[in-house]
Formats: sequence, structure tokens, C-alpha cells
Amino acid sequence: DGIPGKVGAQSCFSESLTLYINIYIVVSLTFFLFCLLSVPLLVVLFQRRRMSEVAKFFEENGYAVVKGFCSPEECAAMRGRMSALIDAWDGKCRATFGTGEDGRAQDKSSYFLDSADKIHFFLENEAVDPETGNLKDFLTKHGSLNKVGHGLHVADDVFRAYATSEKVVNLTRELGYQSPVLPQSMYIFKNAKVGGEVTPHQDSTYLYTEPRPSCLGLWLALHDATTENGCLWARPGSHKEAVRKIWTRNPEHFEAGKADASLMVYEHLSTPKTDMEGAMEDKSFETSGKDPKEYGFVPVPINAGDLFIIHGQLEHMSLPNRSEKPRETFQLHLVEGPKAGVFWSKKNWLQYPGEKAFPSVGAS
Repeated sequence: DGIPGKVGAQSCFSESLTLYINIYIVVSLTFFLFCLLSVPLLVVLFQRRRMSEVAKFFEENGYAVVKGFCSPEECAAMRGRMSALIDAWDGKCRATFGTGEDGRAQDKSSYFLDSADKIHFFLENEAVDPETGNLKDFLTKHGSLNKVGHGLHVADDVFRAYATSEKVVNLTRELGYQSPVLPQSMYIFKNAKVGGEVTPHQDSTYLYTEPRPSCLGLWLALHDATTENGCLWARPGSHKEAVRKIWTRNPEHFEAGKADASLMVYEHLSTPKTDMEGAMEDKSFETSGKDPKEYGFVPVPINAGDLFIIHGQLEHMSLPNRSEKPRETFQLHLVEGPKAGVFWSKKNWLQYPGEKAFPSVGAS
């Protein structure tokens, strides 16, 4: 018995409601899928725009900073791995490393030359007692080191993984490298209290290619780098100046056979383009008491995980770390490779044994 008209109306309303719900679900799912697919695209577009801005700044100034290039976890993994390597090091070698006029112990060091594709440990000049040759009493192995190099990217899995990572490859492509190879890597400590000054220099002095210089430094901060603990200073635009000199294997030692001659010497590239010397090249701001800003340098403090990109001809430096804070970094130095018509100079101090090829960065 019931009311047929009312039942029909209820049925029609129910069908309409079901239809609207289905349409809502379909539209919602479509929108959700659109957003889901769009996010990676937007991320890629944002990253490309960011890298384009980085590349433009780099071209104009000779340096640039990529914020957040590595995660806190990646930085911690590298610091942890280095700590393990130091723990395993016997600490017997007392090889030191320094820059400028008063820190050239490496000029006579076969241990330094042999580090090209190995993991060798170098102490701060100030960490060693000049009278005894031992570490100063208040220092540990960890606290006395200047750097570890120069083949971490060859001889250690953790550092190799970073050096060959997709983000490093993509960065080199963005900066215009065609077939880069990786001659050198270094873990620099700049330890609290004893971290030494690095005097103004051009990286291409130490990593020279022909027929044109092509060195690129990738300086990854593993701690915050500040003006207090020894951040980098750069002289913007100095990358447009020529390479003034190269650090070479001394022909008097290696060719003439003079055993007492220095293993490495500077060869000055005297041309009209190189007659001007750097703002304070190889001179100490610490001992001279002069202000780097008066010579065109600007400090570039960055956070842990940020990457400082350095053109091989950029004049840059860092002041000593007299603070209580560490300032560790991992650095890669790459050059353009033979496939791009650029060749490693046979004069360079760094040569792999048996003419072994440098590892490719992957951008070929």
C-alpha cells in the first residue's frame, strides 16, 4: 500500500546524490593525481631556476653558493667516516701542510707526492712542537690535523659515493662542463684554536690544464663556516684574471737528478696578462695585520650542507680559526677532461702512478 509518488521522488533523489558523490570522487581523485604528478615537475623547475641563478652569479663573480646541497645526514656520514679513518691511522707520520712563505714543508715531501690516489694525513704546522717533533701536549690526533688527501674519492666508499653522486654530475653539467674528471679530493679540518690561515691563491695554480685552465672547486661545508671559525673569503671578479703561476714538479730534482733540490717549485707564467700579481697572493693577512676587505675580498659565511663553488682562477683565502668551534669541509677539485680537448699538465705536482686515468665525474 505506500505512496508511489513519494517513493519515486526518494529514488530519484538517491540516484542524483549518488551521481554527485561519484562526480565529486572522480574530480577529487583527478585533482589529487594532478597535484601528485605536478609536485615533482615543480620541484624540477624550481631546482633548474635556482641552478640557473647560481650559474649566472658564478659566471659574473667566479664563485657561488648552493644552499642545502647536502643533508645533515650526509654531512654527519662524512664526518663520521673521517673520524673512523683517523682512529685507524697510526699517527706516526709527522708530515705537515701549510700555505704562504712559511709553510712549505710539502715542497720536499715524497709523502705529499705519493698521496695523489691515496689517503694521507697532514698535520697543522702549529700542532707540532718544533723542538721535539711531537704533537703538542694539549692536542689529539683529531685536533692536530690540517687535512687528509688527496685520493679520498678513489680509495673510500663514502667519499666516492658523494663524488660520483647525481647531484654533483648535474651541477657540473649546469656549469658547462662536458667531460670532467676528478684528480683530487681533500678533507680540510680548520680545527679549533690551531686551524691555520690559507693565504690568497688560485686553485688552477695547483691543478693546471692545457690548452686552457679548467679547474673547478666544490667546497662542501660540514660545519657552519663563519667569520669566527675561518670561512672562505673571495675577491669577486678575480676569476677573469689569468693564472699567474703553477706549482710544478721541479725539473732539477726529477730530470737533472739533484737529490737535495726541492721536489716542487713555482713556475711563473710571465705574459702581459699575468704581470699583475694578486691582491695579496701568498702573503699572510694574519702576520701583516692588514684587512682583506681593503684588497677587495669579501667573507662568505655558509651553513653546514651548503656548497661553495670556486672558479679555478678566483683568488680566495681563509683566516685562521682561533675559535672554539670546528670548521670541517670536504672538497672536490675537478677539471675538464681529454674528451673535451683539455689535458692535465705533465708539470703538475699531482700525477697518478703509471699514468692511471683520473676517474670521470660522469658528465660525458
